[in-house]
Amino acid sequence: MKFIFPKIKIIISLFLVFSSNSFLFSQYNKVDIKRTKRGITLEVDGSNFIINGMNWDVVPIGTSVVDSNFWGKSNEVIKIGLHREMSLLKEMNVNVIRHYIDIPAKWIQYIYENYGIYTLLNHSFGRYGLIVNGVWDPKTDYSNPDIQKALLSEIKQLTNEYKNTPGLLMYLLGNENNYGLFWSGADTEDFPEEEKKQIVGEKRGRPMYKLMNDAAKIIKEIDPNHPVAICNGDLLFIDIIAQECNEIDVFGVNSYRGVSFTDLFKTVKEKLDKPILITEFGADAFNAIENKEDQKSQAYYLLGNWKEIYENLASFGKNE
Repeated sequence: MKFIFPKIKIIISLFLVFSSNSFLFSQYNKVDIKRTKRGITLEVDGSNFIINGMNWDVVPIGTSVVDSNFWGKSNEVIKIGLHREMSLLKEMNVNVIRHYIDIPAKWIQYIYENYGIYTLLNHSFGRYGLIVNGVWDPKTDYSNPDIQKALLSEIKQLTNEYKNTPGLLMYLLGNENNYGLFWSGADTEDFPEEEKKQIVGEKRGRPMYKLMNDAAKIIKEIDPNHPVAICNGDLLFIDIIAQECNEIDVFGVNSYRGVSFTDLFKTVKEKLDKPILITEFGADAFNAIENKEDQKSQAYYLLGNWKEIYENLASFGKNE
């Protein structure tokens, strides 16, 4: 999922290899999570599937993700832009894009029918603040009944709007919202000491994960044909997630640990027993020490990450 972003953020779901080239365009796709003796796999319309994905958006030079307004352009301009982007992604063997909810359902279908690429539909779930009752709160208070009502209402509306869309693969809630319990906005900041971190987890994190679980219930009641995932910042608060998020189907994780994910797969298997979706990983192409582009170092990190991802796929002998 990327293009003009300074940091490439690739998503990969740890499921069995993609084995179907048939496209059923008549209606929505049936997406299932299957548990077998050889591990946990993802099935799309009855065929095993591995997500080779990319965080994708169109951000022309001089604009930002907030004001690019790509989906507000004419149909002709959108089709030209999609042809350029999706043709490149297809050549890379990308079969899924992760995109936020500003993408209209008709373009999810268009991308799927014309390029065979599915969409992972991402609701930020208050990650970057929320307006409720006319008041802006940069740090969403998930224990607030008004905020709970507003978010669940959005989720209900979203699911009803997208549930029958061909090319929809999965719903994704949040984007490392656990980090948002400490930080305002999208910039990386320092974490507090461990004791304070745990206090924040209990006071602000637990209500958030409970609400995500309630959102997952709503989605699955309205749309039983597509799984629900959350996007967590690495494994922070995984014990709370294990207690509060039983309704989610997939554990999505943004993880930047260097050349190795270390104990990530093992820990998730032992504490959650949920399939993993690596929603972001990798390394920057810019070497800040030498102040220049450094694709060789980036490739070193990415290759190490990809190797571990595939080693941990279902039927490959590790954490399955």
